[in-house]
Amino acid sequence: IDKDALDTQVKDRKIQEVAEKARNEELANEMKQNDKIMCMLEERQKNDIRNINKAINEFQKNFQKPETRREFDLSDPQALKKDKPARLSDNDPRCTVSGLQKFMGEDLNYNQRMKFQKEQLREWSLQQQREWKNALADQKFEDDLYDKNRLELDQKTMEQQRKEEENRRAVCAATKDFNRTQAAEVADRKKMEKYQKMKDDMDEISSLLRGDLLSENPEQAVSSFGRHRVITDRWKGMNQDQLMAIRYSQQQQVLEKLKLKEEERRRDAEWDRQSIQAARAQLVLERHQQRQNQERRRALDNINAELSQEQKSKNIYLKEEAYSNFPTSQYYAQFNTTSR
Repeated sequence: IDKDALDTQVKDRKIQEVAEKARNEELANEMKQNDKIMCMLEERQKNDIRNINKAINEFQKNFQKPETRREFDLSDPQALKKDKPARLSDNDPRCTVSGLQKFMGEDLNYNQRMKFQKEQLREWSLQQQREWKNALADQKFEDDLYDKNRLELDQKTMEQQRKEEENRRAVCAATKDFNRTQAAEVADRKKMEKYQKMKDDMDEISSLLRGDLLSENPEQAVSSFGRHRVITDRWKGMNQDQLMAIRYSQQQQVLEKLKLKEEERRRDAEWDRQSIQAARAQLVLERHQQRQNQERRRALDNINAELSQEQKSKNIYLKEEAYSNFPTSQYYAQFNTTSR
């Protein structure tokens, strides 16, 4: 790396930045000076314009008065004060038909007549306000009665739903208690059967162990009629076929016992399956009841909305009927009073 060249470049860049900064400062100072000069010129121009307008106003005030104009009589502000009134009385002979100075409702007692009409309009307005307040009170009473009836209907519906919920819970609790009782009875029965079976097996084993059959006592098969005769139920000297037949019978007994156990297992599985199905049916019934309650609540909300819409329509109809029955003369009188 050429360090001298890099240092030279850095130094040149710094010199360039310093020169550019000085040039920018010089331009900024020059712009400030120009702005000051421009502000001074604008202020001088405003003062010149103000002085010229003041001189023009002074000249017009001193040498161009309105009284010196030819058409001053057309725009004299005191012309009406100087002129005679158009009508001195209702029987003024100057007020002919072609003069158009006297019309219906423009008599000299106009103020008294208008005062009486205003008083009459005020009485009508007060009477209308009283009628409107009474109508509003009746409407409020009807709305309160409607709200009260709607609240009573909602309360009855909620009470009915609460009773249905309590009945459903009672049914579920009874079903659970019954299932629990059945399961306890089945468990107790199985336990008793198992205990009885174990007892029978122990008794059988004890009997067999103490009996002559397993003790292999050869004297037990000797008949009382002679030794050449044997007692068949005690004879031990069987051949191989007889032994095989006994073993086969034992195997059949084992298979039968296995079948009984399998049948018992199937019965237990069937019982469990029926219990699960009953629980699922109960769950489906609960969901169905919940959907029915939701639909019933939605239907009730729709009825309430329809009743509210009907009440609003009725209110609009009553207002329109009240406005339609309002006298036309009173309406125009009220409109004229309001416009004035």
